[in-house]
Amino acid sequence: MILTVDVGNTNIVFGGFEGEELKFFSRIDTNVSYMKDQYAIVLKDILALYGFSPEQISGGIISSVVPPVTAQLEQGIEVLCGVKPLVVCPGLKTGLNIKIDDPSMLGSDLVCAAVAAKNKYSTPCVFVDIGTCLKIGAIDKQGAMLGGIIAPGITMSFKALASGTAALPLVDSHPVDVVIGKNSPDSMRAGVITGMACMIDGMIERFEEVLGEKAFVVATGGTSPYVIPLCRREILLAPDLVLEGLLIIYNKNQKK
Repeated sequence: MILTVDVGNTNIVFGGFEGEELKFFSRIDTNVSYMKDQYAIVLKDILALYGFSPEQISGGIISSVVPPVTAQLEQGIEVLCGVKPLVVCPGLKTGLNIKIDDPSMLGSDLVCAAVAAKNKYSTPCVFVDIGTCLKIGAIDKQGAMLGGIIAPGITMSFKALASGTAALPLVDSHPVDVVIGKNSPDSMRAGVITGMACMIDGMIERFEEVLGEKAFVVATGGTSPYVIPLCRREILLAPDLVLEGLLIIYNKNQKK
């Protein structure tokens, strides 16, 4: 089994693949204070929860946008499973042509999402990742990553509203079913969640103007199920997109 790990600012997502089949999926809080042994204990418990053992892990790969976590998690996997995981970074084979100013600066999560989108769906393609931040990326007809946009995510937006005002509360991000809120929490949810759906719809239109044709659109990220159903554009929800990209990159870097 190949262990894939996506370390984000808010959550760490673990996935185990046998061949192309995802056998388990687990999401935990990102904790920058954990040491290698603590991550090893957490991973051992996750594997046991889904009926697997550390000995079944034959390889691993990590995407991380939280540098303090990367080394501790990498070492924790090695201690528990006896395998040294790959870490997505410049120099690793991805098969992705990255056409931004400095390709080495592209976040590893976006690299993985772009690799999966390019390999699994038709191009041109627009991929949407809704997590701590809202990220939208564009892949052209030839499969090259052109760049994208970054904006605050749902939770970040709610925190900004609550901390930057005297009277607005901190609300959670449960689904909203109104556009015109009749109280502050509903108005905030409508503004942030429905507003983000409108932003995504509008951005897709503008991306397509640059791409010169209609694009296939796919979405991932922990809070995407709250937003994507509110979009008017047809968008495929792919919760495992980054993990699938990690698996593709892992396979590309195995010696033949």
